[in-house]
Amino acid sequence: MKILSIQSHVSYGHVGNSAAVFPLQRRGHEVWPVLTVNYSNHTGYGDWGGPIIAPEDVRSVIDGIDARGGLAQVDAILSGYQGGAGIADVIIDTVARVKALNPDAIYACDPVMGNAKSGCFVHPDVPVMIRERVIPVADVITPNQFELGYLTGTEPLTLSDTLASVDKAIAMGPRVVLVTSVERPDRPEGTIEMLAATADEAWIVQTPHLPFKANGSGDVTAALFTAHLHETGSIKQALEATTSSVWDLLKNTIDSGDRELQLVQSQDVFATPRMQFTAERVR
Repeated sequence: MKILSIQSHVSYGHVGNSAAVFPLQRRGHEVWPVLTVNYSNHTGYGDWGGPIIAPEDVRSVIDGIDARGGLAQVDAILSGYQGGAGIADVIIDTVARVKALNPDAIYACDPVMGNAKSGCFVHPDVPVMIRERVIPVADVITPNQFELGYLTGTEPLTLSDTLASVDKAIAMGPRVVLVTSVERPDRPEGTIEMLAATADEAWIVQTPHLPFKANGSGDVTAALFTAHLHETGSIKQALEATTSSVWDLLKNTIDSGDRELQLVQSQDVFATPRMQFTAERVR
C-alpha cells in the first residue's frame, strides 16, 4: 500500500508523521510524508523551534508528487492535527485529486481537537471546520471519545450512547469509525477500551489502563488501524492488531522511564503484533 501522510513533523520525539511513518514502514507499506510543521519537538514541552509550513508550500509538495505520477498510486491518505482552515483546504483538495485518479483510495482522518482531561485545545474555528468540511469527505475517522461527542453534539458515556454517537458520525459521511479512549462508567476498574464500527457492525476491545500520557500514541493508532483495515478488510481484525501493537508500545515506553514513545525500540510489535486482546461484538 502507498500512503500519503499529511501531518506535522518533529525532530525530537514522535508525534504526527514522526510517529506514523515508521510503524507503517515496518508493516511493509510505502509512505510519502508531507509536513505541515517542522518543529524541534511537540508543543507539550512549552517551547519549540522551527516553522509552520504555509498551506501553499504544503500544496507545492503535493503538486510535485503529482508531477511524478505519485497521486495516481496513492491507496490511502492520512491526516492528523490540522492547525487551521488553510491546511484543511489543501487536504480536502488532495483527497478529491487522488480519488479522481484512484476511486478505490481511502481518506483516514484523525480529527484532533482535544481530550476529556484537557478539553478542546485547538482554535474554536477548527472543530467547526473539521465537522462541516473534513468529516464529510473522510472514509475512516479515528476520534477519541471526547472528540466523537464534540463532532456529533452528544455526550457518549455508556456503550449505547457511544454507538448512537458513532451512528451520527457515520451519517455525516465516513463508513468506518474508530473511537479511542472509551471510558464507560460500568467498565471494570483499571481498564480502558477502543471501539470500531460501521453501520452494520461494532466491536469493542478492553485492555488494562496504563497510567501514562503518551504524546503521539493517537497518531500511531490512526496509522496502524488504517493499515490493518486495508490489509484485512475487517474492522475486528484491524482493531485487535492495532490495540495489541499500541498497548505494547505504551508498556515499553513506561518501562523505559522515557517521556517519548519508544517507537524504534518497539518496532517488532508493529511488524508482528502479539494479538493478546480479543474484541467483543456489540452490534
